[in-house]
Amino acid sequence: MVSATFANRPLKKLCLFDVDGTLTPARQAVSSDMLETLRALRKKLAIGFVGGSDLVKITEQLQTGTDNILDEFDFAFAENGLTAYKLGKQLPSQSFIKFVGEERYKPLVDFILHYIADLDLPIKRGTFVEFRRGMINVSPMGRNATIQERSEFEALDLKNGYRTTFIQALKEKFPDYGLTYSIGGKISFDIFPDGWDKTYALGLVEDEQFEEIHFFGDKTHKGGNDYEIYADPRTVGHTVKNPADTMHMIRELFFQD
Repeated sequence: MVSATFANRPLKKLCLFDVDGTLTPARQAVSSDMLETLRALRKKLAIGFVGGSDLVKITEQLQTGTDNILDEFDFAFAENGLTAYKLGKQLPSQSFIKFVGEERYKPLVDFILHYIADLDLPIKRGTFVEFRRGMINVSPMGRNATIQERSEFEALDLKNGYRTTFIQALKEKFPDYGLTYSIGGKISFDIFPDGWDKTYALGLVEDEQFEEIHFFGDKTHKGGNDYEIYADPRTVGHTVKNPADTMHMIRELFFQD
């Protein structure tokens, strides 16, 4: 039986959404149509987002006007759930640096920066390693790239496999670190402890005893940062192409009666 917290929702289910490419275009703002769709869905069941970025970046994408984004979702899972909120109240958090330790973290970052320095790319911008609470995000071209530059790198990466090759080099160099490498978005990949992928968020909703947990994401292929939660037996996984496809799927699944 679903917990008393959500007993008043007609459907005893939870819908979790990836952010980039699912609720919003990559690193861009959410549309008013998407927000209206989510508000209508929330009247039927519980909803939440699961993003790899930190809460500041996710808020920039999902918040409009003065509304608090934490009031728009029942669950807010930033950094794969390492920073988590339920009905606006923060849940206990975890830390990447505590897991790895300073003595092992420094060689990892040194290797990454040396690798990027030696990588022959048409352009490089800034912020190549972004430290987050539950992971580090690595971008060979730098996260300060424009939207156009991001798209150009993505096309090059599909052709030349920069990120895939980079990840293989890290796996060979640090085989005993207990880390997972996950490609997401257009220009970067995430590094986090094994098991700290988006399935981490599922452990934080177990006590709610939802009848079904639906997950919607665009990077659901093996190696994509939605794959683990999409393929997890605890979820009903849905692959979407873009935010418009997400809205279409929501209507098909939950507004046909």
